[in-house]
Parts: sequence; structure tokens; C-alpha cells
Amino acid sequence: MLKFFNSLTRKKEDFVSFEKDTVRMYSCGPTVYYYPHIGNMRAYLFMDNIRRVLKYNGYKIDGVMNITDVGHLTSDADEGDDKMLVASARENKSPWEIAKFYTDVFMSDVKRLNIDLPEHICPATSVIDEIIAFVQGLLDRGYAYTTSRGVYFDIAKFPGYGQLGNDVNSKMAGARIEVDSEKRHPADFALWIKAPQNHIMKWDSPWGIGYPGWHIECSAIGKKYLQDHIDIHTGGVDHKTIHHENEIAQADCLEGHKVVKFWMHVEFLQVDGGKMSKSLNNFYTLHDLEERGFDGEDFRYFYFTAHYRKQQNFTFDSLLGARNSLKRLKNLVLEHKNGTNVLPKEKIEAYQNEFLDAVNDDLNMPVALAVVQKLLKEEKSKDVFDLVMKFNQVLGLNFESELEIPKDVLDLAQNRWMAKLEKNWAEADRIREDILKLGYVVKDSKDNYQIEKL
Repeated sequence: MLKFFNSLTRKKEDFVSFEKDTVRMYSCGPTVYYYPHIGNMRAYLFMDNIRRVLKYNGYKIDGVMNITDVGHLTSDADEGDDKMLVASARENKSPWEIAKFYTDVFMSDVKRLNIDLPEHICPATSVIDEIIAFVQGLLDRGYAYTTSRGVYFDIAKFPGYGQLGNDVNSKMAGARIEVDSEKRHPADFALWIKAPQNHIMKWDSPWGIGYPGWHIECSAIGKKYLQDHIDIHTGGVDHKTIHHENEIAQADCLEGHKVVKFWMHVEFLQVDGGKMSKSLNNFYTLHDLEERGFDGEDFRYFYFTAHYRKQQNFTFDSLLGARNSLKRLKNLVLEHKNGTNVLPKEKIEAYQNEFLDAVNDDLNMPVALAVVQKLLKEEKSKDVFDLVMKFNQVLGLNFESELEIPKDVLDLAQNRWMAKLEKNWAEADRIREDILKLGYVVKDSKDNYQIEKL
């Protein structure tokens, strides 16, 4: 049975979709005001991981991801300037130019990571009418109110506020916080913000010229494409107690029922055991990794080495280890491609069950990788190759991108291995030299070997 950890209930649950064969899935997308860093990209590898496992289980997916190109202020708590305007001033470009440039960068990065994108990609600026209608619906139902600064959601009207862990009342107790005097509660959040005259990104609305708050876009986009029942909503843990808490409040109040069944969150990526920061000079993008000789697939494999609900620590040594492991894996897979042994049917079924159990146990990719590595220790067999290719529906690795190892090299390596098993060391050494002359090297392990191009 497919099980996911639900942040809403704080436990693993059997996954059953609203519709029998289709999963409606929403994923929080990027704010396109700067280059995405590798910590950001962990969230989209996580999204990809869920999508591939769902498909592996036979589901179709109706997926949506937003592109935040307006309304995300420099503080998640409705404080500061719009990040798009900050970037506009920084680079002396219009907010729309900024959004186009960094959206293209993001799309390039997800392609290099072989991320399976949702079926709908929706910029916030393309759904202003839907956002206005959503806000009006909340006002009509008494869940929102207007001030001189805009329209705010009244969290006191939603008893369920705090389901994901945002205990606003305990946080406010004894705290000295300057709050907009017109807000009824310090945690009330902006649905629509009235724009000053010099504000660049603004639209007309029943409450004056302004722009949407950050949280409302996801609910409006989700409603547009997925209606009022969503099976899975994904994002980073940094979104959980403010952004996603607010999404739950506004969506559930508008629809009159729980909209999202499963909330799933990926943990932070640390760098050298701490937080990623420009000031610490450890802010890395995918381009930075490539400048050091790595590629997107190395980082993709690195992602699989830790469970998504655990913080993962990035170092260049750990990335190098991932790259070397991936290279060994690819070489072993290719060696099996021309294998002549037969893998017994019962073994094939056992490996299939092991792999499925791992990925269906809340995306336990480290265990799934271990199953693949154990499988590749079998005698050289096309059955093994075919089974790895099946598992690759989840892994999304480009096994056949490596240069094909010529059959004569594979044959020599197999003959050398047989000579070693027979303790014919002189013959094994002679064959090794023949392999070297062809531009390859054989590296032995305890019970197997791998072939690498020099």
C-alpha cells in the first residue's frame, strides 16, 4: 500500500485519491526574483519524486505549480517590499523582465535535473481575476475585512487555524510586536494590498488599485485547475506554518470543507552543516556545481541518498561521493545489458516487491537505491538490465547516456573474472593489459567488478 507522511495529521497514512485513478496535486513553485539555489531545487526533486512514484503505482496526475511573479514580500508576514520590485531596482529592469529571465533560469535548471514538471504551470499575474473573485468570496462569507491598507483574512473566524503547527496565540503572548493598528489580530494576513502611486505592479479591484498578497495566489490557482478537492499539496518546511497555514484557512473557509487531503513537506538542505547564506559564501546554484565539474544528474543522485523528511547536508565531498557512486552504478547497468545469464522469475518478483515496498513507504529512496545496488550484484543478465530500467521510471537517471562499453571489452572483462575465480592470476593480468590497451580499466570489488573508460 502506498503510504505518505501527512503533515496535517503528523503520521504516515495510506494514500487514497479522491478519484480512483487520478491524483490532483499542487506544488508551490518558485518566486522568480533571483537564481534558484540548490536548497530550492531539493523541493522540486521532491515534487518529481512523488510524481514518479504515483505514476509507478499506475496513477494519472493532474498537477499544478505556480510561478510567483508578484506579491511575495521580503517577509512572509506581510512586511517589507515586493521581492519582484526589489529585484527590479537591483537590476534596473522591469518586474516583468525580471520574472521572464528568472523563470527561464528555473526551467533550465529543472530540465538539467530531469524533473517531471506538473501539467499546468501558472504565473500569479495570469490569474488576477480569479484572485479578486476568491477574495470577494471570503469577504461575502465574513472571513475577511478591509482596512486602509487592503483586505485581510480574519484568522479568529477560522477555529482550525494552526493545524500545521502555527500556534499564533502562544507566540504573541508577552511579545512586543508593532502591528498595523487596523488589523484585528497580528497574524491576520493580506489577501489584497493597496498599492502606492509609484508601485509598478498593480491592478484595479473593488477595493482600489493594488496587488495580491502572496498566499492567495496558490489557493486561487489550485481552485482554477483542481477545483475544491486536492489530493496532495507539496512544498518546503519553511512554507508550513505561515504560507500553507494561510492557504488552508482561506481555501477551507471559501469552500466550506477541507480542500487538501495530504500536506507533504521536504526538509531543509544544509551546507557544510549549517544554513546556506550569501554572507557565508556557501550559496550555491546548479550553475556553481557545474563550474566545479558536476552536473545536474550528480545532484539528483545525491538527493536520493537521504530521506526527504530529514535535513540533508551538502558538501562537495558528499557530492563527489554521489557522482562516483552514480558512475559505478551506470557502468554496472551497462555491463548487464549484454549479459547472458537468466535471473529466475522468483528473484525478479522479489526485487520488484522490495523496490515497490521502499518507494511506497513514504518515498524511502535510500532503501530503494540499496535494492538496485543489490540487484546489480547478480550475475550479468539482460533480465537485471530490464528490471533496472523499470525501476528507473522512479529514479529518472539517464543510464544510457554513458558511452556504450564495446562487446569485446565486456567479453574480456568476463573472461578475466573467470580467470580470477580459477586463480589463474597470470591470465587475469594478461587480460587486464588487453583491456587497458582498448582504453578501459577493470576495478574489482569483493564479489564483482566494474568497467570504466580511461
